Amino acid sequence: MPALEGVRGLRVVAEPAALDGARWVNPMDAEVTVLRVAPDEVIAIGALEVQLDDDHAIVAEEHGLVSVWCELSDVAAHLEWSLPVERPTFTQGAVAGVPAKLWLPGGERALLITAAAYAHELTDRLGWLP
Repeated sequence: MPALEGVRGLRVVAEPAALDGARWVNPMDAEVTVLRVAPDEVIAIGALEVQLDDDHAIVAEEHGLVSVWCELSDVAAHLEWSLPVERPTFTQGAVAGVPAKLWLPGGERALLITAAAYAHELTDRLGWLP
């Protein structure tokens, strides 16, 4: 059964143009997945630092989210909305009645993300509790 784990990365609020030109740094050269949650806000999973041109940007380590890579079919039946056809894409909505986000890079895998406070409820509703 998939298990939700804490998201390691950064949440950044800045001017949209600054986010567009941001340089995401992970000293171990690990992949950084940048998810645009609003025009002026991103969650950069895997990023440990960011370089951007905005003196008023807010940069904070992300501690409030959990995520898991899973098969898209594991969550698709629990959606109350239609999945976008275009890939890659980032989308948000209720999954099994719980607020969540999905990163769909392509193929049949999805990154399911939710607030840590909802982790138990989501895994229970998906039938993922041991």
